[in-house]
Amino acid sequence: MAEMDTSSGGGHKKGPGVKKGKKLSTRVDLTPMVDLGFLLITFFIFTTTVSQPTAMKLFLPKDVDKPEEQNKVKASAVLTIMPAKNDQIYYYEGDDPTKLQSSNFKAIRDIILDKKRRTDPKDFVVVLKPTQDATYKNAVNILDEMTIDEVHRFALVDISPDEYKLIQATEAANGVK
Repeated sequence: MAEMDTSSGGGHKKGPGVKKGKKLSTRVDLTPMVDLGFLLITFFIFTTTVSQPTAMKLFLPKDVDKPEEQNKVKASAVLTIMPAKNDQIYYYEGDDPTKLQSSNFKAIRDIILDKKRRTDPKDFVVVLKPTQDATYKNAVNILDEMTIDEVHRFALVDISPDEYKLIQATEAANGVK
């Protein structure tokens, strides 16, 4: 609140009957401003502790010293999915990338569910290998698809140069730019 000081300023006169005007000083009370500051600080502290970061929980395999001790899976139970440019997806079953097939994001759910039905649940694994041309959105969409289809075992792996060359050759043959 503002306050006006109306006390007299000493009363000096410069002549008979001349009254000097009173000097008025203003004083601003900052108590309400301090209260507002503490309310804002309290609000921001409360809102930052309430919001929790959202992240996907990943269970990573343990590192081993010898590669032959690494987790082994049946080749027939593996589905390899490779998102590429223009929202295109390439996939193959097993360990033979020469049997590469093409699909899109609309049809990939049926492909995953079909492979899941035909495979023993404890052996089923999906290997995700985004290409250099795939967007971040493609990788997130395919990870979301794993959650939607309830695929519990999947791995996000770098694509091999041979697989990438095979995809480029397939795209060139199909006229994909």
